[in-house]
Amino acid sequence: MTKPRRLRAAAVITASAFAAIVGGSTAASANGPNCAGPVSDTYINVTIDGVRNGNGLMAVTLYADEPRKFLVKKGSMYVGRVDATAPETRMCLYVPKPGVYALAVYHDEDASKNLKRSGVLGLPEEGFGFSNNPPTIASIPSFRSVRLNVSKSGLSTRIHLKYP
Repeated sequence: MTKPRRLRAAAVITASAFAAIVGGSTAASANGPNCAGPVSDTYINVTIDGVRNGNGLMAVTLYADEPRKFLVKKGSMYVGRVDATAPETRMCLYVPKPGVYALAVYHDEDASKNLKRSGVLGLPEEGFGFSNNPPTIASIPSFRSVRLNVSKSGLSTRIHLKYP
């Protein structure tokens, strides 16, 4: 095999791995066009309601059952993204296997792939929500309040977005 062929093969493998990680076409084909995350045998159906417009992306961040990693930088397992639709966005999110997880959602209206924050407190400027829909008036929710038991594939959950 010549060097250009090896480089081309490496590029194809890298591109395929990247597509799987970010919810590329492989993930979308298994359970429909609105599936996200690295493909596995276990997924949950997520309905996000209260979506004020169809601009940008809906980002669903998956957290393992580790409270110390919840909402910290680089603490998530991955972020699945699909096109936003109003008044609700439906999607499926692959999870590695049955177990306990937490979900944090934000409406990335400008598709920047970054949650915009403002002020000294760093409050979100875009719509957001969490699994189990805990109150978020005075602070971010506790990990215990957002834990979601995914005991088998195909379960459903509903998350209500709140906008600042």
